[in-house]
Amino acid sequence: MTESADAVVVGAGVIGSSIALELARSGRRVVVLDRSGGAGHGSTSASSGIVRFHYSTYAGVAIAWESLHGWLDWAGHLGHADPAGTAGFQRTGMLVLDRAPGASARITALLDEVGVPWESWDAAEIAARVPALDPGAYGPPAPVDSAAFFADAHGSLTGSFTPDAGYVPDPSLATHNLAEAAVHHGASLLLHRDVRTMAQDGSRRWRVTTSDGLDVDADVVVNAAGPWSSRVNALAGVGSDFTVTTRPLRQEVHEVPAPRGFEPPDGGPGITIADPDLGIYVRSARAGAVLVGGMEPECDPPEWLDDPDAADPRPTASLFETQVLRAARRFPDLAVPGRPMGIAGVYDVTTDWSPVYDRTERPGFYVAMGTSGNQFKNAPVVGVLMRTLVDAVESGQDHDRDPVHLTLPRTGSVVDLSAWSRRRPVPDQPPTNVLG
Repeated sequence: MTESADAVVVGAGVIGSSIALELARSGRRVVVLDRSGGAGHGSTSASSGIVRFHYSTYAGVAIAWESLHGWLDWAGHLGHADPAGTAGFQRTGMLVLDRAPGASARITALLDEVGVPWESWDAAEIAARVPALDPGAYGPPAPVDSAAFFADAHGSLTGSFTPDAGYVPDPSLATHNLAEAAVHHGASLLLHRDVRTMAQDGSRRWRVTTSDGLDVDADVVVNAAGPWSSRVNALAGVGSDFTVTTRPLRQEVHEVPAPRGFEPPDGGPGITIADPDLGIYVRSARAGAVLVGGMEPECDPPEWLDDPDAADPRPTASLFETQVLRAARRFPDLAVPGRPMGIAGVYDVTTDWSPVYDRTERPGFYVAMGTSGNQFKNAPVVGVLMRTLVDAVESGQDHDRDPVHLTLPRTGSVVDLSAWSRRRPVPDQPPTNVLG
């Protein structure tokens, strides 16, 4: 069986679904292929859904700030009512603790440039605003079975607070919303379809063949396959000029009872905390509980995978103990449960922890990869970004020599899309976590 389309999107996670929606809105016939049984069933389902603005580049801050406005008007952004319900945004504010005094100055300067409100908090302000938190400086992060981990504080921390940050409580529902809106605009969502081959004919038209023998012919293919994106690139024969590579990385997020004083007296959620001093982040979960995740400190060996399908979805006792004990150091009243509770997922991570949104060396083949762990928040913008890129390149613009620019519709910032080029230079010491 053969289907004809204008564009094929490989992957129905939050990024692929956002891209499918915008391509369909532009009038293209879009086919979305996903190996799982539903939109957002892959790495998106393991996302903590944090919406924050601390990025190390102007473009990163600008699209995160633009995306917030999409989350605030999520129903309007979708333009379609999903019978399953509509995802919401929970505003909590986010405190990013400094590794050292002034460590966040470069990022807060970018917040000012983009127009993101923020506040500087000293240790006294932190203690007053988050009484459950110990503002002592304990870093750099150390293994929890080492003497360094138990050493006394060697000072007090400062931090920067962005009051408009927060999280999306149900990332899977948000993805379902995007996929349903894409279908409403004419896209076809084909599930349980694993891509087996990809080939391009003499007219530069792509044929994508799935595990059940379906052929889909299209002028444009967008690889948004998350942890499987490198595998899809290999099938298409692209990647020869990439300076940025991706690898699957297993991650865990754990749920524990909220420490006393973390939630405000009105019963709402506590603020979201990023703590590079100890190597963790914390956000509210359901009432009376918090999620604890890691920030990939150097002392913790990363769990790289050769095959994302081999990842164990169950949280491990060792990583649970590591992350939750660090959280207990920061929140002295946090009780450490006797057994791990949480989820494990697989991230698609680039060399510099920044995504690749780009064309490739083969005509009509585009990538939106390396997005896991740091791009869920940008789902309201990524579809527009990729549609703008595809429109320009398919109309003859050489994005490698003449980069495409995007004026963000809600905030008016202008971003150079070469910031996410596949051929960008990678620093000798690139960031090692999602707050890079």
